[in-house]
Amino acid sequence: MERAGSAGGHTGRLLIRNATIIDGTGAPPVRGDLLIRDGRIEDIGQLPGAQADRVIDAAGLTATPGFIDTHVHTDMTLLDEPVHECLLRQGVTTVVMGQDGLSYAPLSRENQALFRRYLSGLNGDARTPLSWESVSEYRQLFDRTVSLNTAYCFPHAALRLETAGFRDVPLTTAELRRARTLLERGFEEGAAGFSTGLSYFPGTYAGTDELVHFSEVAAAAGRPYVTHVRSVFAEPQADWLRSGLEEALSIGELSGAHVHVSHFGPKPWRYASVPEMLEPVATARQRGVNVTLEVYPYPAGNTFFLIHLPPWAHEGGPGALLELIRSGRQREQLVRGIEENTISPFGTVVSHVPDPASGVLGRRIDDIARERGVSVGEAVLQLLDEHDLTVGALEGLPDIPDLWPRYEAALVELLQRGDYMIGSDAIPAARIPHPRTYGTFPRVLGLLREQEALPAEQAVHLLTGLPARTFGLADRGELRKGAWADVALFRPGDFLDHATYASPDRPATGLDWLFVNGEAVISSGKVTGLLPGRAVS
Repeated sequence: MERAGSAGGHTGRLLIRNATIIDGTGAPPVRGDLLIRDGRIEDIGQLPGAQADRVIDAAGLTATPGFIDTHVHTDMTLLDEPVHECLLRQGVTTVVMGQDGLSYAPLSRENQALFRRYLSGLNGDARTPLSWESVSEYRQLFDRTVSLNTAYCFPHAALRLETAGFRDVPLTTAELRRARTLLERGFEEGAAGFSTGLSYFPGTYAGTDELVHFSEVAAAAGRPYVTHVRSVFAEPQADWLRSGLEEALSIGELSGAHVHVSHFGPKPWRYASVPEMLEPVATARQRGVNVTLEVYPYPAGNTFFLIHLPPWAHEGGPGALLELIRSGRQREQLVRGIEENTISPFGTVVSHVPDPASGVLGRRIDDIARERGVSVGEAVLQLLDEHDLTVGALEGLPDIPDLWPRYEAALVELLQRGDYMIGSDAIPAARIPHPRTYGTFPRVLGLLREQEALPAEQAVHLLTGLPARTFGLADRGELRKGAWADVALFRPGDFLDHATYASPDRPATGLDWLFVNGEAVISSGKVTGLLPGRAVS
């Protein structure tokens, strides 16, 4: 029970007593107290004589560092909706943005407007005005204005747009020099990594040599190369996954950068085993490459429909692409490229359009095509035309017997390795969100607990200490003297996810308290509306 003081922000000292403390380092749980002052942990352990303005009796609760979500797409939606309850109720206190090479700084105003339009199927119709150009200006928008701490990876797309634009060309020597200067400045201004999305545009247009060049800058700054690996459309899916991973590892080897592989999860329909899937990682480590990876606990993904078009169609950017679709030119090639290369064989659902009353939201694209009497590729083009390119996509679940048990068994095997962490890949702007937006972290902890797959302290380390170290987040991810007071208090057996593919926006339960920089963003189970998040690096 709390006594004295308000349930909102902090004044003076806050004492959390009698908690089961899992500190994020991997050390076993201990019973003890936390004393918080001015946003940091002043003391931790058995503190019988400690005095405070507020006291929380945490008997029966587990105290952990706030979870670090290593992969989110909140780059605009968090500014529009600064209290992200979907993530707070999962115990998340810090998110890593700028993922898949897709974000908005440093971009000129013109390129910001262009890229906002291009990414509207992913990030929605953002309301925040264009008011920044540099990484530091963009990061400042998230400082004490949102509920969560934010780290920002420098997006590869910004380098391409600011030099070569939406063109499938190698960068010239002058363009490489300018891009390198932008990246170096971005790290000076607090970028936490260099991110690429090599299945997205204009990132796809880059060759390996270009990525090695930029990753050398990341290595010099002591920051990771963070990558959604390349899809080589001409190859079978199992082969492009392996070839994309091998390219990422070669970039790390040649540049000296730490490689962090985004959302590289179990593929029970493609690989016979986890060791087969990650064999390139094992051999790269033998050559001295530093590698970590991330995963989310669901067997289907979420993206936007534009990526289903063949690479050549994206040249010139969203305006040229929409004009191409509406002109009817190269229609057959567009349809063939969609159907042969990129549409999920498991069915794709429309997860976002600007008008929810349009009649297509939540429906499978193959059903829409059948109803209209056209091919799937033609239906995709029609939807992109009708909704000005703003169409989100939720992948259907593969129709595979025992999919969930097989997937979860492989997921547990990945998490037992010690080099995997958790990124929800949340897309909060979607009108029909993926359940990972609401359930990722309690789902992972619940699965590991139910299967007795990892001790609680090791599981918590994967969600806190490991990502803090990987992204260089100073004084985050651990409960210790001097660290920032990002603290989750929850009832382990009741900390549960409820989001499903049928009901994806059901919030997690079982989290009683959540502190961000010492301020309660959840107090006695209720969201407070406080905005103590900092731009961190």
